[in-house]
Amino acid sequence: MEDQKARQSTEGEAKVITLCGSTRFEAEFAEANQRLTLEGCVVISLGMFSLPDLPDYDWTADSSDLKGRLGGVHFQKIRMADEVYIVDPGGYVGESTRREIAYAESLGKPVRYLSRERLARSGDGPRE
Repeated sequence: MEDQKARQSTEGEAKVITLCGSTRFEAEFAEANQRLTLEGCVVISLGMFSLPDLPDYDWTADSSDLKGRLGGVHFQKIRMADEVYIVDPGGYVGESTRREIAYAESLGKPVRYLSRERLARSGDGPRE
């Protein structure tokens, strides 16, 4: 019953969790999304892991503003979340993810890390 409370927002609805991390971890994003969804959370993830192949569209001409626009959209996803979940296999956190973590923390959003949960589950985490 306590786990169920942990999966709910303060309003009693399902907790909204935004996933953050490197786009190189697409499989790990899918795994985290599935696990958190099965736990009863609403999961907001990345919209794409690579640029789509669109006929007649020149991404190189648009690349100067594209990263900024996508980053702005992801910051909005962080604002919408009750919690942010960092997909960081092996503890890898790149520059963009560090900015997202700092932004989430500036908003007072709880931040959890995949790598730390894996350590805790394996029993190799810090001892108290």
